[in-house]
Amino acid sequence: MIDIQIIREKPDWVKEQLKKREYDFDATKLLKLDEAKRKMQAKVEAWRAERNKVSAEIAREKDNNARNKMIAAMKELGNKIDTAKVEAYEEKIFEIISALPNIPLEDVQPGGKEANKVIRTFGKKPTFDFKPKDHVELCTNLGLIDYERGAKMSGAGTWVYTNMGARLEWALLNYFVDFHTANGYTFIMPPHLLNYESGYAAGQFPKFQSDVFTTTTSDDEKIKSTDPKFRFLLPTAETALINMHRGEIIDPTKLPIKYFGYSPCYRKEAGSYRTSERGMIRGYQFNKIEMFAFCKAEDSPKLFEEFVKNAEKLVSGLGLHFQTVALAAGDCSAAMAKTYDIEVYIPSMISAAGGYKEVSSASNAMDYQARRALIRTRAQDNKTVFVHTLNASGLATSRLIPAIVEQFQTKDGRVAVPKVLQKYINVPFF
Repeated sequence: MIDIQIIREKPDWVKEQLKKREYDFDATKLLKLDEAKRKMQAKVEAWRAERNKVSAEIAREKDNNARNKMIAAMKELGNKIDTAKVEAYEEKIFEIISALPNIPLEDVQPGGKEANKVIRTFGKKPTFDFKPKDHVELCTNLGLIDYERGAKMSGAGTWVYTNMGARLEWALLNYFVDFHTANGYTFIMPPHLLNYESGYAAGQFPKFQSDVFTTTTSDDEKIKSTDPKFRFLLPTAETALINMHRGEIIDPTKLPIKYFGYSPCYRKEAGSYRTSERGMIRGYQFNKIEMFAFCKAEDSPKLFEEFVKNAEKLVSGLGLHFQTVALAAGDCSAAMAKTYDIEVYIPSMISAAGGYKEVSSASNAMDYQARRALIRTRAQDNKTVFVHTLNASGLATSRLIPAIVEQFQTKDGRVAVPKVLQKYINVPFF
């Protein structure tokens, strides 16, 4: 969340920065609540000081009548302290601040998706001297994916990896795991069911709670998010990884901490039924490796570039044509101050976003998530300060397979296997 001190000192500046996201923020109500809370807090502190002072005097007072009057006065003062509305003000302030998106970094362009900017391209668009097939036809013909049986089992937005398709999926994951392990990242396999606090710390709750799948049984259909029994299926390993150190003060000598986590991702928004998004482009469940880091504030720009480079190297290693895009403020997720997307080219999707689809988002949350999760470290003066957090897909598989089969298809309907994956599959073609 945003530091309230910044809003107190520069409310107009915060308003202008959030406008870059196309988010309208008026600090008037928040600042009035904050002022009222601080005045009430000052009164409570004065009352407590008075109570402590008089309590000491009561101990010394020898006159019973005087002592009884002082005790009665202190009871009345205690009632004032007990009924003070400091906590009520804090709850209202917390509700407002926790709903605010992150402040974009200075170099992030204002506006929505239309203001996104391609900053790098890799490889060349494939050309064909034959009529190319789309990934749905190729995966079906080659027995890589069974869409019909996936729909039979679970409905639209799902699929079944079969035979060499399952091996291709696993080969991609092995390729990613080997890459991140060689770079010194720690491998994490988190639980798939998380509690409300985990969703809040990641910045997804309460605003985006409706986007996730929650678990219920016949006995707890009316479970509320505040109930200890509440659980949701993680939409990305990032949601779990931020919570690895929730509520901790991390030894500064241990920073940066760099993880990569594997998990299936479960999301309600499986997308549209447009022809361009058939097959595996959008689904309720897909596999992803996620990079995540905790670091000192001064190190987050450098780590952001590292995450972007890692994602680019992984896609380059597959031999695919792709581009790196700097997202405008309004297209960054609420918790992120800066995001670059790695977008792979899928020829059959030329009518949708020019044929490019995101396979990695690298983001710097600055201290936004750490404030929500109370994750701190110690500065040189030994005072606690919030860490910075970063994340990036490294990578998601469900759009890579369509890109691979479409970009590397041959005239006779086969698909060339990227060289980096052949050691996991042991075949040059499907």
